[in-house]
Amino acid sequence: MALNDILGSALSGLAASQAGLRSVSNNIANVSTPGYARERVTLSTGVTGGRVNGVVVSEPARIADRFLEATVYRRSGDMGRADVAAAYLDRLQSLLGAPGAEGGLPTRLDQVTASAIAMTSSASSEQTVAAFTGNVQDALISMQQLDRDVSALRGDVETEVGFTIEKINGLLQRIHELNDTVARLDVLGRSSAGAGDQRMSAVQELSGLVNVTVREQPDGRVSIDTASGAALLDRRLRQLSYPTTGQGVSQSSYPSISLHFAEPDGSLGPATGERIDSAAAGGRLGGLLDLRDRALPEFSDKLGVLFGGLAETLNAVSNAGTTVPAPSRLDGRQTGLVGTDRLGFTGTAVFAVVKTNGELVAKTSVDFSALGPTATVDDAVAAVNAGLGGTATAAFVNGTLTLTATAAGQGVAVAQDPAVPSDRAGTGFSQYFGLNDLVRSADSALTPPGFVAGDPHGFGTGETTELILRDPSGRALVRYTLTPSTGGTMGDLLTDLNASPIADFGTFSIDDRGRFRFDADPGVNGASLSIPADSTDRFGTGRSFTALSGLTGTSTGLDAAEVRPVILGSASQLPLARLDTAAAVGAPAIGAGDIRGATDFVNRLSEAVDFGSDGEATIERFAGLVLGRAGMQASQAADRLADATARREDAVNRRDAYSGVNIDEELSQLVIFQNSYSAAARVMSTATEMYDTLIAMVG
Repeated sequence: MALNDILGSALSGLAASQAGLRSVSNNIANVSTPGYARERVTLSTGVTGGRVNGVVVSEPARIADRFLEATVYRRSGDMGRADVAAAYLDRLQSLLGAPGAEGGLPTRLDQVTASAIAMTSSASSEQTVAAFTGNVQDALISMQQLDRDVSALRGDVETEVGFTIEKINGLLQRIHELNDTVARLDVLGRSSAGAGDQRMSAVQELSGLVNVTVREQPDGRVSIDTASGAALLDRRLRQLSYPTTGQGVSQSSYPSISLHFAEPDGSLGPATGERIDSAAAGGRLGGLLDLRDRALPEFSDKLGVLFGGLAETLNAVSNAGTTVPAPSRLDGRQTGLVGTDRLGFTGTAVFAVVKTNGELVAKTSVDFSALGPTATVDDAVAAVNAGLGGTATAAFVNGTLTLTATAAGQGVAVAQDPAVPSDRAGTGFSQYFGLNDLVRSADSALTPPGFVAGDPHGFGTGETTELILRDPSGRALVRYTLTPSTGGTMGDLLTDLNASPIADFGTFSIDDRGRFRFDADPGVNGASLSIPADSTDRFGTGRSFTALSGLTGTSTGLDAAEVRPVILGSASQLPLARLDTAAAVGAPAIGAGDIRGATDFVNRLSEAVDFGSDGEATIERFAGLVLGRAGMQASQAADRLADATARREDAVNRRDAYSGVNIDEELSQLVIFQNSYSAAARVMSTATEMYDTLIAMVG
């Protein structure tokens, strides 16, 4: 070997040692830098013309395992979703209050029952009655406040959805830029380790926001897809577009998040046709969408169902009684019916006119069964008027029934026949029309509608109802707009719904109380139906399909619920007395001190209530189930967060154990490169001496 070859080899050895020392120094300097993957230079034998010619040194390369990194990405997504679920469900649980808290809903409901029991004692007074009505009002206010709080919480979730989308878009832009940097450096043969570290950190942060699949490309770039396969990044940048970013408004439904091609500066181009519209997106965004579209609306729905059951229970008792003295006029609530509608009642109700001292002036027992199956509401009104002989007048106008005493100083009362009580959809005549309600709502009839398939639906052409079916993750499976035709029946609506795309996932029916029901197929067990928009109006009464169908718990009218002001303002207006249906004209029919209604309140509050598709349960038990489920979900979310955090930390530790900096290992490499440097230096020194000797010999 020539001396020049020896010197060249020695020089390449020095360069290789210096490159290795720089790499080791850089590793040691970044020993505590999060996400840093150690660097290594690759040394190979240089060969020229078939002869060994020193050492070839490559650019420093990252030491990383893509499978370990993919595990970190996947578990970061799980942790992101668990984190947001735990945070918001914990806030929901805090809204419910601690068990036994004075202002909590369970305590409010317990106070209603306790004050009803207090009214039954011999010491009952206006104060105990006022306490009962006040507790009922407090319970309604508590439910309304809880519903508003959940709505506000949902608005907070929506705000964070907007911010999360902005952050995702920013990270996608950053990764796209780093992709270009890595690809350019690789083409130039320069080290891309630094840019690769930055890109890995950005992808890891992105994976915590949305579940991603990352694939390395031959040119050094990475492509990123969502868990559902929608492309987020390849050679072209994409951005998420969301029309309501940052508004933070709670609403019935939200637009989908669409994907658009984008310029490097983030400006949107044409849509890709792909969307993100459910919790299947995973990560923090998926958790937020699940809360916004499933968990929180589900709680509000069950809260509405609870209110509906409570209102029906209380009104069943109040409509069976009367005040002493009886009121001169009973004003019903909006039922959504018209006079020509099928009456639909069986059994008998008693209508009476009494003096202020309780003496019976007139009464009539109307046997609705005898009126026949084709009888209308107007027929029932005519029968009442005929039976009372002018002492009182019943009228049904624009969906509302009234009963008014003709003479001054007289009042009216309605009672159930003890042997064969009137019944439509499980409610008595007075309760169905709301003549003596304790609880009212301007948005709901507060009773099952009692419709059958042959009843006219009463909606006009052009009026529509939008329905959305969501799977258990909150993803919109299908949207459908119900478009009634003038002159159709409830059966026609049912047929239309069962012919709609929603019927691919379940079956619609009308139950024995006239409520529409949707029973999901086993494959989509847990799917929920919502009605975000409804422009229908039955015969101009102001009652929509949503309010009359009973398909959702949010249609029960909780927002506008209240104890009837006349009762709340005066304890004497609570109808606790009972009409003596056997009394003869001129005999006492009602009497002061009659508080049998108080006992009825106690009994009914302890009985099971029909909650429709939610089954039967007492008010107390159903409330416990609703609130207990919220607490259980919060606890489970906290456990899932702890598990997800531990799994992510384990994945990070495994990745870092492979690609992270180990001081002992780096020090050993440092010694090796130092020795290599010394050896190369000695070779150069020897070659130099040989040159000097040769020169001296020539001289």
